[in-house]
Amino acid sequence: MDQRQKAEQFRALHRGGDILVLPNAWDAASAAIMADAGAKAVATSSAAVAWAHGYPDGDALPTEILFRAIGEAARVVDVPLTADIEGGYTDDLGRLAETITAVIEAGAVGINLEDGKRDPELHARKVETTRKAAEATGVPLFINARIDVYLKGLAEGSAAFQETIRRADAYRAAGADGIFVPGPSNEDLIGRLAGEIRLPLNVMGWLGVPKAERLQALGVRRLSSATNPFRAAYATLMRATQDYLQSGDADSLAWLGDGVPNLNQRFAGR
Repeated sequence: MDQRQKAEQFRALHRGGDILVLPNAWDAASAAIMADAGAKAVATSSAAVAWAHGYPDGDALPTEILFRAIGEAARVVDVPLTADIEGGYTDDLGRLAETITAVIEAGAVGINLEDGKRDPELHARKVETTRKAAEATGVPLFINARIDVYLKGLAEGSAAFQETIRRADAYRAAGADGIFVPGPSNEDLIGRLAGEIRLPLNVMGWLGVPKAERLQALGVRRLSSATNPFRAAYATLMRATQDYLQSGDADSLAWLGDGVPNLNQRFAGR
């Protein structure tokens, strides 16, 4: 498939009968392993990509590293790739348009764009700018507008719910294709959000969030793993390294690596 076809396929995955269970990668190897494990699409995690390159999460990653990471992941997978680009790494609309063009050129067919603590009216303009920049490339980019009211604690109770719905409507009008609301884990709240938001709802999978089957029944269309795969991999690495340093037993590391695919073979010709 060419990039436009991948973009259409990714869009269709939000309309199918099944919820899209989406793993989040941080480099070519993790993306390839996730795709080969059966993922219908692969996402990047902005935090995981930043951490893998020695930067904190929060619009601190140099965009040239972002573009390279997206390109490296896109090069080794045949499924659609969507990229988490935080807040776009700028609030300047002209620079944002350039960033969106570069993200698409790197191989992404979707993005997450978060509002954080920004003025939601500014974020709506950023969504509109992103849509126009994407249309100019000919790739129907899936814009997943992230609303951080719950994640950042910007409001509570009914006020948080109403503000989330208000922002979702504004971002939809500006050209968003999906809405990402990280934070909620309560079934009733998730169901109410899914019922009121007029775009496919994406939730973040962390402790306490219902399983995909239940989320689907609640009306959720997409479940993201966020940084969990990165944390799982690096927690294993830390424990294994500590054991190795203490015991000097190389076999313990060798056994942990059993089952990792042959990446030399996997990447040959790519």
